[in-house]
Amino acid sequence: MASTSFKLHKGDLPATVTFQGSVAIDTETLGLKPHRDRLCLVQLSAGDGVAHLVQVAPPYEAPRLKALLADPAITKIFHFARFDVAVLHKHLGVATTPIYCTKIASKLCRTYTDRHGLKDLVAEILGVDLSKQQQSSDWGAAKLTDQQLAYAASDVFHLHGLKTRLDEMLAREGRTELAAAAFAFLPTRAALDLAGFDDMDVFAH
Repeated sequence: MASTSFKLHKGDLPATVTFQGSVAIDTETLGLKPHRDRLCLVQLSAGDGVAHLVQVAPPYEAPRLKALLADPAITKIFHFARFDVAVLHKHLGVATTPIYCTKIASKLCRTYTDRHGLKDLVAEILGVDLSKQQQSSDWGAAKLTDQQLAYAASDVFHLHGLKTRLDEMLAREGRTELAAAAFAFLPTRAALDLAGFDDMDVFAH
């Protein structure tokens, strides 16, 4: 990938930042339980090497960010969308759609491995070594460090590239429609998580 950069915005996306077709999205929270842990940062990229980092806090106004998440004309690309979609719904009160999840796509077409984390996926498919050093840090701090911001930005720089390659693999294995159906179910899966069914397979016997 060419040179990359990030821009920090407080409270919402500025009106000058828009996306067409698709946007890569990630979130940073105070923990991994949407009911308990608040949303702190939303990272977005058009796949152009620029990440827009929106630092948010209650009462979570962010009207432009919310409008983008709900825009049916823009595909939102996540890695492990199940968590991010639940967090965004819980704290921003918006149902994100439509969705593409690189983790689900990887599980459907990379059946030769059980390593579907973003770091492993980016390393194999794009030949890039992602640092996860700042993964566990205080994202609720009023002032985030340059190291935190650079880490957060790195998680959205590569999702467009992953999607392109994973789409090719899904098509090769005849699983494109299956992936699309799984992506379409994600808002329901997130709603089940928020309703307290996060540790249950409701389809099991």
